[in-house]
Amino acid sequence: MATINPDGVSIKGCSIIYAPKGQAGEYAPLATNPYRGCGHGCAYCYVPLVTKQPRPEFDAGAVDRADFDKRLLADAKKYEAAGITEQVMLSFTTDPYHPGDNSLTGLVLHILAGHGLGFCTLTKGGSRALQDISRFRPDRDAFATTLTSVDARFSRKWERNAADPDNRISTLKAFHKAGIFTWVSLEPTLDIEASLAVVDATHEFVDLYKIGKANYLKEITRTTDWPGYTLRMIDKMQALRKKHYIKRDLQSFLPAGYHNPLRVRQNHAAVA
Repeated sequence: MATINPDGVSIKGCSIIYAPKGQAGEYAPLATNPYRGCGHGCAYCYVPLVTKQPRPEFDAGAVDRADFDKRLLADAKKYEAAGITEQVMLSFTTDPYHPGDNSLTGLVLHILAGHGLGFCTLTKGGSRALQDISRFRPDRDAFATTLTSVDARFSRKWERNAADPDNRISTLKAFHKAGIFTWVSLEPTLDIEASLAVVDATHEFVDLYKIGKANYLKEITRTTDWPGYTLRMIDKMQALRKKHYIKRDLQSFLPAGYHNPLRVRQNHAAVA
């Protein structure tokens, strides 16, 4: 008998499908991480500190975690038995569409869907995600990408091996056209104007924006007008009538009583 943890969504004894905490928990109720390492080489990435990997090893590329498919299957069966159908996020400590062999991602999506779970992929891999687009279900799943700028030169400075912004944007368009719920992570915010420009360039095919600071980058955090940025961003969101979530590190700058729901339904299922 599966035992649900006090959080109401994760299962006791499961570690492959888990409830993320802290800032990661603001993005998804459940998550899983099929790989160790990444390969995108993002200068701002905090993950090596969390996974206790030397940064050169982490940046060298991703490898499948040992017996991941079998361990995931065992967890997925427990979630199914408990009747839990939430979306599972891929991924917080890696990228599901990293530059190496990411064929495991398709199997992960297959296992999750086969056991009644939804899924959401968050990636900087751009068109590499198109290999799995047919696995996404409009009424259950979501596709997300991180964008720090629409300028390729700016992006290559910070995210040297990630897909260029235009590639990520065209992939968002493809998922939107396929009827899949799309969202953009505007975290980290490396430049206020760059992040605002991302919204201008993508709002016609993006359903939701999640907006945060530049954590672990003190030189940016100290010099950025975060109150002004927050107000400009919510003004833009309201003008464009876009769903959005302002993360906790910016919430102190929101107007009193501002409607800022933590969980927004991330699929296109019909509402009864």
